[in-house]
Amino acid sequence: MITIGIISISDRASEKIYEDQGIPSVINFFDKNFSSDLNKISIKKSILIPDNLDLIKEKIIEYVDEHKLNVIITTGGTGPSKKDLTPNATREVIEEELPGFGEYMRSESLKYSKNAILSRQLAGIRKDSIVLNLPGSPNSIGEILPNIIDQIVHFVEERNRD
Repeated sequence: MITIGIISISDRASEKIYEDQGIPSVINFFDKNFSSDLNKISIKKSILIPDNLDLIKEKIIEYVDEHKLNVIITTGGTGPSKKDLTPNATREVIEEELPGFGEYMRSESLKYSKNAILSRQLAGIRKDSIVLNLPGSPNSIGEILPNIIDQIVHFVEERNRD
C-alpha cells in the first residue's frame, strides 16, 4: 500500500478568495488511474495552507515523521515570486534531493508553457518518503503527474524493500 499526503499551498485559496484546485486535481488523478486498485494507493491526508515557510516545513515533517506517509505531494508555491516558498521549505526538511524529478517536471511543462522555465519544482527524500513539489495549476498537475507516477511507485517499492 502506498500512502499519500497532499499539501496545497496558496495564500489566496486559504483566504477563501478562490477555491483550491490543487487537492482536487491530485485526487482526481488518483481516482481516474487507480480506482480499480484501491489496495495499492490511498490518499490519507490533505490540507490547504498559506504560503508560509514554517507551516510548509511543519506539514511535510508531520506527514512523514508522524503519519509515516510514503508520498507527499505539494501543489503551488513553486514559481519565481518572493511569496512562493514551497521549494525553499522542502529543501530545508529533505535529506537528499532527487534532481531528476525537477528537471523532468520542468521539461514536461515546457511543452505547454514557456514560463515553465521559471518553475522551481523539485523532489527529495525525507526518511523513507518522497516529497514532490508540483505547480498549483490543475493543467500542470495533469500534465506532470501521469508522467512521473511510475517512478514514484518504483521509489516507494525500493524504499520498502530495504
